[in-house]
Amino acid sequence: MKRRTFLQGISVAAASPAFSLLVPATQAIAGDVNQTSIVPLNKPHKAWRTMVSPAAYQVLFEEHTESPGSSELNHEHRDGTFICAACYLPLFDSQHKYESGSGWPSFTQPIEGHIGTRRDYMLIILRTEYHCARCGGHQGHVFKDGPPPRGERWCNNGLALKFVPRTDQLPELRS
Repeated sequence: MKRRTFLQGISVAAASPAFSLLVPATQAIAGDVNQTSIVPLNKPHKAWRTMVSPAAYQVLFEEHTESPGSSELNHEHRDGTFICAACYLPLFDSQHKYESGSGWPSFTQPIEGHIGTRRDYMLIILRTEYHCARCGGHQGHVFKDGPPPRGERWCNNGLALKFVPRTDQLPELRS
């Protein structure tokens, strides 16, 4: 049995009502955005395959995770906007980026309404996964161990983002 198949089987079991009794309930994260004002694209994930790199496709649409410390965006400290690597929706402003020591680009908060969340049991324990509200591309997970005042760490895969310096115009949204 492949590791991923095994883990997916466990995650299905974890999502069952009986297992949910074993997982402590969590309160909504401040600013948790499950419904957004962004109109989701009606585009199958496979249609993005030719628009992003193979590695970005794996992260965005197959929910892989890049290796910690591998993203050049870890060291990006200029003023600007971090956009979804697939559809170009702005997701984070650089003023909310900080060094978490996790090995992935981390932010204290997203741009309001541009992120969707869902429960993730892939590693058995309950986590909150977040994705682009427009294309559904997987971005990362949000944790409750960030700096004040919100106490949130939006831990993002660098391959799922592109950085646009404040001096440059944001690109048009992809459809």
